[in-house]
Parts: sequence; C-alpha cells; structure tokens
Amino acid sequence: MFDVEKIRQEFPILGIQVNGKNLVYLDNAATTQKPKSVINSLVKYYETRNSNVHRGVHFLSDKATTEYENARSNIARYINAEKPHELIFVRGTTEAVNLAASSYGEIAVKAGDEVIVSYLEHHSNIVPWQLLCERKGASLKVIPVNDSGELDIEAYKKLLNGKTKIVAVNHISNSLGTINPVKEIIRLAHDAGAVVLIDGAQSVQHTKINVLDLDADFFAFSGHKMYGPTGIGVLYGKEKLLDSMPPYQGGGDMIQNVSFEKTTYNELPYKFEAGTPDISGAIVLSDAVDFILSAGIENIANHEHEILEYGTAKLREIDGFRLIGSAKKKASVISFLLDGIHPYDTGMILDKMGIAVRTGLHCTEPLMKRFGIPGTVRASIAMYNTKSELDLLVEGVKKAKKMLL
Repeated sequence: MFDVEKIRQEFPILGIQVNGKNLVYLDNAATTQKPKSVINSLVKYYETRNSNVHRGVHFLSDKATTEYENARSNIARYINAEKPHELIFVRGTTEAVNLAASSYGEIAVKAGDEVIVSYLEHHSNIVPWQLLCERKGASLKVIPVNDSGELDIEAYKKLLNGKTKIVAVNHISNSLGTINPVKEIIRLAHDAGAVVLIDGAQSVQHTKINVLDLDADFFAFSGHKMYGPTGIGVLYGKEKLLDSMPPYQGGGDMIQNVSFEKTTYNELPYKFEAGTPDISGAIVLSDAVDFILSAGIENIANHEHEILEYGTAKLREIDGFRLIGSAKKKASVISFLLDGIHPYDTGMILDKMGIAVRTGLHCTEPLMKRFGIPGTVRASIAMYNTKSELDLLVEGVKKAKKMLL
C-alpha cells in the first residue's frame, strides 16, 4: 500500500513554514525535494569515503570507485539499459543533450540535413540542435501541437524524410504534462533512418522507463528532478553510437595515452567523463533510485494521477480558470491562467500563502507563443503531495482572483 503520510515523513523540508504557513510544495517539475536517505547519503559520503575515483590504490579511492561504478550499474538497471557503460554521468539533462548534439551531431549531420524537434520542447532540447544546424548548414524542423497540447503525429510523419538525421523530443512536457507517444515516434524515426534522443527529465520519476523496449538511441535525465542531488544526470546511449562518437571534452580520465604527437582515448563510458566527476552525486542519485523503487514506481504513478485528476477538477470549478494543456494522456502538471490576471501575480499571492508554484514561460517560450499567452502558473505534483494540499491551492487561486480582479 502507498502511504503518502509515511512518505511525507521522509522529507524534512515539508515540515517548514513559509510566511507563517505550512509549506505546500508544488514546483516539482523544476526540482523535487530530497528524502532523508538521500540527504544522509551525501553527508555519509563526505564523512567516510571522500576520494577521487579511478586514480588511487589506497582504501578511500578504491571504496569511492566501487560505489561510483555500482551506482552506474544500479541506475542502468532502473532504466533497463543493457550495459552499465552505456550510461554517461553528466551534470543534468541539459549537458546530456549538448553532449549528444555536439558529439554525435558532429559526425551524423552535414549541410542540407534535417533535425526534428517539437513545439513541446524545453529550451535545452531546442538550442543545442539549433547550434548544431547553424554549424553544419542543416535545417531544424518542428512537430506542431494541437490546441490540447498533443503532438500532431500525422504532421510528424510528413516531416520525416531521407534528410532527417536526428529526432529529439521529450517524453513528458515540463510545461503541460503531455505524455508523448515516444515509442511510436522512435519507430517512425528509425523507419526513416534517423536516430532519436528522448528527453526523459520529466518521466524517470513518474513512470517506469525501459530504454530497450522503447528502442531509444539516446535517453537523457537529471538527478534533481527524481529526488536526487543537483549537478548530476545521465545520458544513456546505445553502445554502437557512443563508440562512434568523438570525445565531448578533453582532460583527465577520458584518455588512454597522451603524447604531444597523438592522444588516444579511454573506453566507454570514461571517454565522455573528462576530469573529476560528481562522485557524490552519482552515488547519492543511486540512493534516490532506491528510494523510488522502495515506494514503487507504479504506486507513485497511480497516486500522482489521482492527485492530478482531483486538483484539475477542483480548479476547473473556478470561474475564469483556464487550463493550458488538456492532453488525453497527462502526467502530474496543472498549467493554468486566470482570466485578466498575469501568472506572476497569481504566483506571488500563492507564495504569501506558503504555496510554491512556478510561473512564467517554463523554458518553453515557443510553446507559449503557440498558445498566444505570456506564460502560465504551473502546479506540478510529486509522490508526497496530497489532496488537502490541492485544496489549499484551490483556495489560494480563489483568493488571488478576489484580490487581483
């Protein structure tokens, strides 16, 4: 059984007060809070086994190296990657996408080729591909969305052609919560001879991920959105693709031999992990994965969907409430506007009531332009949120409307 009150006890920050009110944290798409096991793991690392990895023969270095590589294996199992060395530790989804665009894009894309993204993308899954296309003289094509915030798959099919080299789309929209049919998107791209990167920043914490079943070529995600620390993330890539790619950065650990005449590079995954990595981040991210597994990813998904449905229905009862993004398949995001009120103003009133939401463009400016809006108020749900918290959100929105109109 999923016991949300027991889950909440694992998150110390949920007990604080903001402006004299109990914190209601609904900004989980930006970053999730951290359970005690994750916080304690970080402290334990620095207190008992802090050392550099892969470089020392002493006890601490050996222990840190073992736990660092065990973390890689554990996270690989979590997304059902076939081999641990197909996981590259990076700073987060943004660096993962930039790595793929800079390294794989360098060898795969030439003048006249095309890269496909969608209107639902976060800026970090748009700009690296724009930069690549500018460097290579390639074209960036965009999958449109309908008024519900769903990708137009028929339009996508028409965009695919022999010039398409890369398709980069998110699994779940950070600003609307739309769950994209990524397995179909990947299959269609492969039929056209293209390689696919999936931005999984908003999906790894909400739903079971199986990169083998998806047949994803690349899959990127961040630790801090899945109850882990900031500054750590993962780029999964198929071994044959990673082997074919040139290094992304130069420095320690990514080399095999160095001379002034020629340098040879290390094997996977170290070829892409130049310099001292975020050792503690990787180890603690593995503990965050264990925490998710202990709660049960299906339990989490069911709980969050129940809260999403409950909160959406309650908010829709408010006159002037406008839901942005009503896809048939949605994850735990409620993105909305109040008629005649700027989203920033709504967010400020909610903050005074101790309710943390995100306001603005959510790093999806093209999508907001598509809907002709200045941004939204976004309430995003995690495993520790409750119906009573959504009731407080509803009351806060009503208060904002009363004060601002």
